[in-house]
Amino acid sequence: MKTIAILLSACLFVFASITKSQAQPLPEANLTIFSEAGDKFFLILNGERQNNEPQTNLRVEDLPQPYYNAQIIFADKSIPSISKNYLGLTDANGIIQDVTYKIKKDKNNGKRTLKFFSMIPVQPNYVAPKNVVVMQYGQAIPAATTVTQTTTTTSHGNNNNAGVNVTMPGMNVNINVNDPGYNANQTTTTTTTTTSGTLSHDNHQNDYTNHESDNHYKGCRGTMSMSANEFSNAVATIHKQSFSDTKVSTAKAICESNCLSSSQISSICKEFSFEDAKLDFAKYAYDKCTDPKNYFNVNNVFSFSSSVEELNEYIRGK
Repeated sequence: MKTIAILLSACLFVFASITKSQAQPLPEANLTIFSEAGDKFFLILNGERQNNEPQTNLRVEDLPQPYYNAQIIFADKSIPSISKNYLGLTDANGIIQDVTYKIKKDKNNGKRTLKFFSMIPVQPNYVAPKNVVVMQYGQAIPAATTVTQTTTTTSHGNNNNAGVNVTMPGMNVNINVNDPGYNANQTTTTTTTTTSGTLSHDNHQNDYTNHESDNHYKGCRGTMSMSANEFSNAVATIHKQSFSDTKVSTAKAICESNCLSSSQISSICKEFSFEDAKLDFAKYAYDKCTDPKNYFNVNNVFSFSSSVEELNEYIRGK
């Protein structure tokens, strides 16, 4: 009886430990990037833009992955963009951290590079300094807002005299009339329009696709990939489908109407249980990929090397 009681207590302890660990969400990484020279920039993580308005000091919170492919696109189009694959957000033990990188300008040739600056453990309820713009990863970027302010100024004349000048051949007559009921009024209206908030996707589309040194958005006709919010809804739709064939057909329909980053394509492939379904969609989605140079990342979704070889052969044939 005593042995049974000990075993029961042990089981309860294990169950309580598991329940407690499940109740506490896993920590997520945070990334801060600042420009040492004060250059304003846009940040792209795994093919998804993080800010629509250029910043010099940007923080992105709640990043679930330990590594990201990052790209810095400068507001000054004369400055070449920076690409960094496998930008790390963990320490040497693989523990998620709050990491800071800086954009450093070479004093000799003016070239910008992205360098590791510092890291600290993730702190709950951290409040960033006021000079840092904070974005939440995976949330839609706010649209621009326009505020219109109208100022009306009215002035009242105090002169009750009205003058009339009549000119006729051989005669010039000036007539002044003092009328208590006459009062001159003048109204001036000034309208000021102020735009605030961040730029919309459409307004800033060309800042990405027309950047001469930006090679990231050369695929899919130079169009941006789905936003984080749009992509989250798309994956949820695929996930709800009960059959493998339906999942694939739904994914293809989404792909047909949108452009996807290599990271987004990888995420969709993971929704499929069968290897042939993953390979089928990976081939289909290649032409809709915004960053085909990073398509090697899709290879990680396959369980067999033969699938990787078949996909690589297909891409070489394109």
